[in-house]
Amino acid sequence: MEENFEKRTLIAIVLALVVLLGYQYVFAPSSRPRRPEQPLNVAQKIPAKIKVRPSEPKAKNLFVSKSATISEEKLLKVETPLYTALFSSKGGTIKNWQLKKYKDNEGLEVVLMRTDADVPALAMGTNGKDFIFDKVNFAVTEGQGNINLRNKGESASLSFTYRGDGIVIKRTYSFSSDSYAIELLEDVQGPDNYWVTLGSGFGLSGTGGYGGHIGPVVLKASDRVEIKPNKLKEPKLFGSKVKWVAQEDKYFFASLVPREKAIGAKVWRNKKGDALVAINLPAGKNELLLYAGPKAYDRLKSLGVGLQYIVNFGFFSILAQPLFWILKLFYSIIGNYGWSIALLTIFVRIPFIPLINKGQKSMKKLQVLQPKMTEIKQKYKKDPQKMQKEMMELYKKYKVNPMSGCLPMLIQIPVFFALYKVLLVAIELRGAPFIFWIHDLSAKDPYYILPIIMGITMFIQQKMTPTTMESQQQKIMTYLPVVFTFLFLKFPSGLVVYWLVSNLLSILQQYFVNKKITREGTA
Repeated sequence: MEENFEKRTLIAIVLALVVLLGYQYVFAPSSRPRRPEQPLNVAQKIPAKIKVRPSEPKAKNLFVSKSATISEEKLLKVETPLYTALFSSKGGTIKNWQLKKYKDNEGLEVVLMRTDADVPALAMGTNGKDFIFDKVNFAVTEGQGNINLRNKGESASLSFTYRGDGIVIKRTYSFSSDSYAIELLEDVQGPDNYWVTLGSGFGLSGTGGYGGHIGPVVLKASDRVEIKPNKLKEPKLFGSKVKWVAQEDKYFFASLVPREKAIGAKVWRNKKGDALVAINLPAGKNELLLYAGPKAYDRLKSLGVGLQYIVNFGFFSILAQPLFWILKLFYSIIGNYGWSIALLTIFVRIPFIPLINKGQKSMKKLQVLQPKMTEIKQKYKKDPQKMQKEMMELYKKYKVNPMSGCLPMLIQIPVFFALYKVLLVAIELRGAPFIFWIHDLSAKDPYYILPIIMGITMFIQQKMTPTTMESQQQKIMTYLPVVFTFLFLKFPSGLVVYWLVSNLLSILQQYFVNKKITREGTA
């Protein structure tokens, strides 16, 4: 029966939305990485199935002398307008990384490094388990000290060298004053291949946020593979199709990108339970790009190495990306992301207005015809075929299509999911104010005013929308505004603004449709 199909379809759509929102509410990562301590003042970053499991390359058992591990550590500070970093002569590794333009929940600069890291960032080793060179003291090129890049276009480099026991390693970091990206040149002689890891927690800000993946990510060919640390029971190996490796939270990440083809990559958990990711490279000279900073899509895309895929727009990314571009365009004109979201909601709805009008008219007509439909059901309840025929005649006589009420909703679902994802992951909304008490569109409404207003508009919309559902089904649907209000209490304010504006538009459109249908019915 067409009307039964319409009811089932509508219920299925609503339940699908409830499941989606409920999943985000219940299962979104709630644990936050430990907030790193501020550094001391120094004088001087959908799991894909691996069809063929790559094997970890074997390496010679290499050792370093004790004298190389006991010499004094030298710390070097690199400062640009974007970040402050602390490098160590022990392995030529990174000990601290602070972002100047982003603040954490305490109003301090965002730190992408844990001071209690078991494995330091950019530690090197000859196998994917022991990173022995993080305890080896590298020599700093003579004359090099702290670096401070203040002016646009300035650049500088920092080199670390180790020689001993048949091994020669030279690492050169090249910095730019106006980029979070660092060029890393490595020359490794001795082993057949070696590993470089992002270490324990490098790229994780500890600032949390609603939803989003926290942990290692690998770009394998064109697949973005997320690894959830709590589900990582055994090491995951990736072959030569690896494009980059990263560690991410919702808005920030650190990543290593080999300029040439890598041998592979590995993700595993150490004895302390930290999820680590490392990349395997051949001996000799290797050029890599190191990025540690915000998930700013345009900035990442401009690097030309595929790092923009760290921004996960979801299944409907083909729709999400243009919507994201339009949102930023509106912001460039209005200067407020809250009002830009409202304008984008209106803009997205415009193409659907004729279709929605048609569907709403059809539903209203079906509601008017409900007594006749009930009469036919009662009359031919023992003859389904006759009932079906009479129903079709009724629809034909009054020129109504029972399916047209669901079609607008079905067509809008991909757009909804795409826009939902944009508003969920866009770092541009982080710390972006809207009006009065809404100071951060990426955070929940502190007073729950927007979610409550949204629930009220949803209730009004439901009461205005014509339906052919039976009374029992209508009672069940009555609880949806309450359920949605509860779910939206912890949603980012930007998402609530979108849903609220969408509800207001639906109410306005339904009002004029109902008024027109009533006028036509009277005539």
